[in-house]
Amino acid sequence: MAWDIERTKRRLLDAAAEEFCERGLAGARVDRIAAAAGVNKERIYQYFGKKDQLFATVISREVTALGDAVHIDGEGPQAVIDYAERFFDHVCRKPALARLLFWESLELGIPVAEPERRQSMRDKIAGIRRAVPRVSESQARELLSTILSLCYSWQALPTLDRLATGDPAPRASRQRQRRKAIGRLVSAALTSATVLDGAS
Repeated sequence: MAWDIERTKRRLLDAAAEEFCERGLAGARVDRIAAAAGVNKERIYQYFGKKDQLFATVISREVTALGDAVHIDGEGPQAVIDYAERFFDHVCRKPALARLLFWESLELGIPVAEPERRQSMRDKIAGIRRAVPRVSESQARELLSTILSLCYSWQALPTLDRLATGDPAPRASRQRQRRKAIGRLVSAALTSATVLDGAS
């Protein structure tokens, strides 16, 4: 029976994502990743290289999956609001990326696959400006940064949400509240941006 290399790689990347999410790059162990995937650890080195290269591959995979899943569709402020809410929904369904990016910031300090990710950001900024042409590029950049921060922080820093809100509601209820809050904040930011632009 032939060895299914692609399936083995997927199993290793899935196991690595869980390990890195929980323990970060420094705390992760190749032995645990291999055991979770049911694969000899030598396969990790063969397919991905050292642990930091595996970490970079995991982040790149998760970033690509997110980019493929959520786009800015339509025109007008509502298109950007919808994008922010759908982005939040996706991060809630797939929380691994938020946690991986948190570890990336703490442990590496520089982005993995930076040129490709910068291009992805430029595409998102262009999408905001296509939807709402009166928003300047600098305003679109700030808006995108705000959307990313609001969406990722809920997964990466859940204790802050509990401390700030003091809300004992179940997580699903808090998720709905957070989604609505993100929509309102993005709406307010767009209104402010277009009003300021019209006044200048």
